[in-house]
Amino acid sequence: MTVDVATTTQRRSGTSTRGWRALAAKRFTAVLVLLAAESVFFAFDNSTFLTRSNIENILTSSAILWVLAVGLTFVMLIGGFDLSLGAILQLTGILVGAAFLDLSLPGGAVFIVALVFGAVLGGLINGFFVGRLGLSFLMVTLGTSSLFQGVALVWSATTTRPVQSAFLDGMAFNHFLGISILIWIMLITLLVSLYVLRGSYFGRDVYAVGGNADAARLSGIRVERTIMCAYGIAGLCAGFAGAIQVGRIDAASPQVGGTVLFSAAAAVLLGGTSFTGGVGGVGGTAVGVLFLGVLQNGLSLAGVAADWQYVVTGVILLFAVLTDMVQQPDGWRKLGLRRSSKGTSALGESGQTVGQGAQTGD
Repeated sequence: MTVDVATTTQRRSGTSTRGWRALAAKRFTAVLVLLAAESVFFAFDNSTFLTRSNIENILTSSAILWVLAVGLTFVMLIGGFDLSLGAILQLTGILVGAAFLDLSLPGGAVFIVALVFGAVLGGLINGFFVGRLGLSFLMVTLGTSSLFQGVALVWSATTTRPVQSAFLDGMAFNHFLGISILIWIMLITLLVSLYVLRGSYFGRDVYAVGGNADAARLSGIRVERTIMCAYGIAGLCAGFAGAIQVGRIDAASPQVGGTVLFSAAAAVLLGGTSFTGGVGGVGGTAVGVLFLGVLQNGLSLAGVAADWQYVVTGVILLFAVLTDMVQQPDGWRKLGLRRSSKGTSALGESGQTVGQGAQTGD
């Protein structure tokens, strides 16, 4: 009986997932077109936009957001969210500064410590409470965000400490084969993540848990472990971003990481990953990051103040959330609107299967 329920739920979930993937692909394509359009606009507006140095500046300036958004993608694919990633980035930076200045550890060792530290905060704290204990991911990560940020402020005494590290400076500013090491890091991060999500059993588990956790559990997938690993990967990426941040500014500061999470969320949503989980991927996230990076750079070249750039990013995030909501089966109803008859015929069946699958899973 259990096997029959799991099979039925998976079949229904698979039907709805194909509809969701089609919608995510449309959003991905739309953002790709917008990325090309804004690039053309800024290229005509400013002759320096398409220069090699400016393109490299766009990419290297987006490296921290890129790494953080890739980690957040894993969490959102399982149907969760992590409000503490900015605080993990902040606290890891303080740890890196202390390891260099107080313990005199070599750069490579400090870098590994930063990765492990971020993974522990994400997997063994956030992941444990959400995955193992089944608590609300919003409440858990909101609490740990405050906790990690408070520890960072107490540990640093709200003081920024200069950090001089040949290893971190080289990672942030050196080149390999004529290309910035940060760009290599971005490329490697993307390729590894693509392999994990598309070519490994763990990646399939991530999509299965995000699509329908009950069906995944009935199919033999260890849902709790998958959730803990997803939060661990997000924490590892936040720790990675924290180490890059220290190298970029040559300092361990408790004042960083405040708004980067919201930009990361906007990038992930723009790339086609849904808040409900199970659909999307890091390829779309990369396009979302590039869209925001090009937009910020173009606005800066046009002389738009940084404050207004935050306003634009906030509007984009709201638009991404709204787009994600209306693509859900009952999204138009939540807005008090009706789909067109054509839209209903195209999406009604998919919406119905989602409801049936959720009911069966419960």
